[in-house]
Amino acid sequence: MIDLTITEALEKLKSREISATELTHAYLERIEKYGADLNCYITTTPERALADAAASDARYAAGNPLPLDGIPIAMKDLFATRGIRTTAASRMLENFVPQYESTVSQKFIDAGTVLLGKANLDEFAMGTFSKTSFFGAPINPWQMERKLTAGGSSGGTTSAVASGLAIGGTGTDTGGSIRFPASITGLVGMKPTYGLCSRWGCVAFASSLDTPGPIARTVDDAALLLSAMAGHDPKDSTSADAGFHAHTPLSPILGDGKKLRIGIIKEFADVEISPDMKRIFDARVADLKSLGADVVEVSIPNILDALAAYYIIAPAEASSNLARYDGMRYGLRVDGTDLIDTYKKTRAAGFGTEVQRRMIIGTAVLSSESYEVYFMQAARVRRMIADSFNAAFEQCDLILCPAGAGTAMPLDSDLTPLEYYALDLFTVAMNLAGVPACSVPAGIAENGLPLGMQVVGRRFDDMRVMQLAKHIEQFAGVDNRPTKIMGK
Repeated sequence: MIDLTITEALEKLKSREISATELTHAYLERIEKYGADLNCYITTTPERALADAAASDARYAAGNPLPLDGIPIAMKDLFATRGIRTTAASRMLENFVPQYESTVSQKFIDAGTVLLGKANLDEFAMGTFSKTSFFGAPINPWQMERKLTAGGSSGGTTSAVASGLAIGGTGTDTGGSIRFPASITGLVGMKPTYGLCSRWGCVAFASSLDTPGPIARTVDDAALLLSAMAGHDPKDSTSADAGFHAHTPLSPILGDGKKLRIGIIKEFADVEISPDMKRIFDARVADLKSLGADVVEVSIPNILDALAAYYIIAPAEASSNLARYDGMRYGLRVDGTDLIDTYKKTRAAGFGTEVQRRMIIGTAVLSSESYEVYFMQAARVRRMIADSFNAAFEQCDLILCPAGAGTAMPLDSDLTPLEYYALDLFTVAMNLAGVPACSVPAGIAENGLPLGMQVVGRRFDDMRVMQLAKHIEQFAGVDNRPTKIMGK
């Protein structure tokens, strides 16, 4: 049962070939067996999962199942879950149990899913390898003995889904935190248009960039999850009144005389990528041409400045958002000699090194001396990048680019903070522009590890993005069954 996709599992559940309880037991047994080694969950919820599954079975028996009834998922531990510990992978919130439900997790409850647990991540979603988690880094199940990164910040969810410890899950993408981990674990990771999925009840990192999205093994599965997640939320002032509903299997967007203009970003041509990534990227472009796609070169003139702009804007917003963690109302508290000393001791003990680094950067760029020089300049670059994407989409329908420069790296890779930040080069611009982007498995490198490429579209063109991603998925034919990946 572990190798079933969401689409296949739903068919078997609807035909009563399997029960939700049986499916849930299969995942809970696998979590029991491999969970400690992979470290992909911070909190598991077996009792809640079995109760959810029993409720799903009752609805199937009554003939009124919900859209995703009985589907066992992992919830990134950034989404508040009522009565269940929500930590953001930080000591600051190690014992925080919210009394409210995030909009996204509530939507999954309303769709009938089964909650297996809360997935590991980088602390407050700040990182690239999930190494900044207070609870330790999750492990990539591909070549597990090598202790490779599952990516960040949604590395716990990608580790769980790739290893068969969940059938699908949620992530958040602030600068590539869904797409990069999905690309190096052989999964589909969808960053929707900003505002398509509500941020309410999701622990904030950078409010103008944070984007909840789905992680799954196939594009059709990701579309099903996104259908459950999307929708306007009056509790989120940035929520867009634009729905998304996928009729799966997704219909072809190419072939049978259908034409499409696909853009390749000129400025990425000189960016160093691995020989495997170049070979696979070129092969998938040739495949799309064979279906009748027209490939054109497009220019995003400031896209190589996106990394610098992102690492000014995101820390600035983070320093503002994380100011609420002062030990006064909730979370960790370390008493000092006075109020200011309590603040200092609480934050020094509660925040990890990377979070502290970004808060300091953010506070610095928002200071009166630096605000115009740094923050406003970054905001102008952001506007120029968004305008450049709009101009590019006048010449093409969708854009293709790598999701990363190469395959998964060892967790103990000796990289400087700036080298970690540079891994986001191919993904941050899409967050700055708020456009949808989907990482899809594109092939296997010579070292046996997966590589992903991105499909990027206009705002709210999420469906077409996923339709083209499905063509790439079919051409690549990457076998990402958990038992194939882990050999067991």
